[in-house]
Amino acid sequence: MFSNLPAPVQDPILSLSQASRLDQRDTKVDLGIGVYKNSDGVTPVMQSVLQAQNIVLQQQTTKAYVGMAGDEEFNAAALSLVLPDSAIAQRATSIQTPGASGGLRMLAELIAFSHPNATVWLSNPSYVNHQPVMEAAGLKVKHYRYFDVKTKQVDTAAMLDDLAKVKAKDVVLLHGCCHNPTGADLSPEAWKQVTELAHKQGFLPFIDIAYQGFGDGLEQDAFGVRYMAEHLPELLVTSSCSKNFGLYRERTGSAIIVAKNGTHAANARGKVLQISRTSYTMPPAHGASIVKTILLDNDLKAAWFNELEQMRLRLVSLRHNLCLELEKRTQTNDFDFIKQHKGMFSVLGYTSEQMIRLREEFAVYGVNDGRINIAGLREQDLNYVASAIAKVR
Repeated sequence: MFSNLPAPVQDPILSLSQASRLDQRDTKVDLGIGVYKNSDGVTPVMQSVLQAQNIVLQQQTTKAYVGMAGDEEFNAAALSLVLPDSAIAQRATSIQTPGASGGLRMLAELIAFSHPNATVWLSNPSYVNHQPVMEAAGLKVKHYRYFDVKTKQVDTAAMLDDLAKVKAKDVVLLHGCCHNPTGADLSPEAWKQVTELAHKQGFLPFIDIAYQGFGDGLEQDAFGVRYMAEHLPELLVTSSCSKNFGLYRERTGSAIIVAKNGTHAANARGKVLQISRTSYTMPPAHGASIVKTILLDNDLKAAWFNELEQMRLRLVSLRHNLCLELEKRTQTNDFDFIKQHKGMFSVLGYTSEQMIRLREEFAVYGVNDGRINIAGLREQDLNYVASAIAKVR
């Protein structure tokens, strides 16, 4: 049965962590996989999460099934975190999923069922798993221009020019904030222009907001999704608790559907639940229990927000200081774009050959497309990493 299977292709990101773990050099720095690490190089459990987890363990009396939609209190809290407007909530629904990737797949399946001939348009570049997930659901994929490799910023004009050609009932996938892999985000004005095009062309926006709170702030990062939900009749959203709650291994996410009215939202929800039944049936409960405990308790929510804000500000500091070190070594400001990027990632603009040199010669692990995870840096690594980047320039 298995003799005709091809040799497996390694994941371009997850394989880097394995290679880094096997690397025996003391100087190694893993800037590949997208996880936040503190100054000790550890991905910490947030104090608010520990407190909430203790409450969950003390109060939990059963391990019975929670249902295909997951924890409904979590669903309401997760929806409110992204879309707090009560009027929008009346025509929206939220379903707990196994991480944002689970949400991406469920909503891709919903698109394929509703409009099987739809094309999903992805930014060039985009999160490495976006295209495989869409294609696995049977959808066609095309790309719109997004990143200017010279300025290392969003090429808004080129993006709008491409989106003006998108057909009605096609889907445009957007990054809500902290674009992965580039770190270059849409401006508020660009969000408004894309919204106008969605109205004009009739395409459906699909927003992946996996890093809310890591860019400009918890509320600021949701500008685009909230503006679109307010001004468009329909919207798809996936959100993640991996980064902003540090619940990577708990696989806690949401699939959010904003429809023309509550009836349409309920019908879409029912279809997604049918889809989930044939896949994972229902999501794991533990992470969702922690998140809802935090979001429904004012003191815990305030503590969590403060922790998240400290993580965000540390990322800003790491970006600033890395640029200072690079400026010292190159005598240029060619890397100042790193300060302007948002969230965990930046794309250096390096070739795969340069990224391989970083790994082989300096044990600095980044993705071959030039992406580095700023959140994987320790303050003590800044000098060494800057030196390595400068030497392969």
